[in-house]
Amino acid sequence: MKRFKNILYLHEPTVDQASAVARAVSLAENNQADLTIVDVIPTQVVTADIGLPPGGPTSDELRAAVESDHRTILESMVQPFRERLQIRLDVLMGKTYLEAIRAVLKNGYDLLIKPAENPSWTNRLFGSDDLHLLRKCPCPVWLMKAPEKSNYGSILAAVDFDLLAPLPSEHDLNREILELAASLALSDFASLHIVHAWEALAGKTMLSRSGMSPEGLIHYVERERGRHRKELDRLGEQLRGWIGKEAYDYLSLGFHLPEGPAKKVIAPLAVELRADLIVMGTVARTSISGLFIGNTAEALLDQLTCSVLAIKPPGFKTPVKSDE
Repeated sequence: MKRFKNILYLHEPTVDQASAVARAVSLAENNQADLTIVDVIPTQVVTADIGLPPGGPTSDELRAAVESDHRTILESMVQPFRERLQIRLDVLMGKTYLEAIRAVLKNGYDLLIKPAENPSWTNRLFGSDDLHLLRKCPCPVWLMKAPEKSNYGSILAAVDFDLLAPLPSEHDLNREILELAASLALSDFASLHIVHAWEALAGKTMLSRSGMSPEGLIHYVERERGRHRKELDRLGEQLRGWIGKEAYDYLSLGFHLPEGPAKKVIAPLAVELRADLIVMGTVARTSISGLFIGNTAEALLDQLTCSVLAIKPPGFKTPVKSDE
């Protein structure tokens, strides 16, 4: 299943990128896609008020020299792959996440790949630019943990649904999550785990206020578990139809229904399953155009220690303007 046609790779100088670039090249080859690698220079590096010495280079000359140096770095990164794929290089100037999103809007990229920043002063894998991209980039964002594996062994697809008030955008988002995760699992010969976190939200209230017996509460919780299991199984059957019986049967597929808040139960499950990649949605389920990342996704991302492929729901509009 060929999913991407125009891929943007965003340079991250703070980590070793060799494996991430190799992964991006392989993905572009397998999808017969165009690949562009972009580096962004902070504006302050070449602003006119940096105290240039008298008789020294002008700000324009300095900018040209800095751009040339950065382009040389990019050229050295892609040199081992030049015979395999034509790769476009570009050097931009400004805030990293803003210029990357503007490039997506301008050139119609359908995937943004970036090595995770992995800032050394925190326990988090994802840094400030990573989170901005997850919140605001309109296309899928693939943040790769360095060193990135050439093939994944285990992929986890996190889906969400509301049994009381389902939304059309919810169905479309779950479909994209599952199709992308299945496509990657098939290409990597990886196991695919589909997870849905659920809660019997009214259970404690019913026990404390309605006089329900403990046995009645157990019955209620099991009934709720069964309803969520039925919907998860239905998604599995839909996946069979979306990707075809042969591909579905070929997958090493597992279904998981942990009880509890997603922000508390998914990260430990990912560790237990040794997940190399989590495919997930990153916007609150109200799916308002331009809405930033949901609280559950934000809390989950703080805990993850593996690569993430994050997807926005259909209709999402970035708050970033192409001409800001």
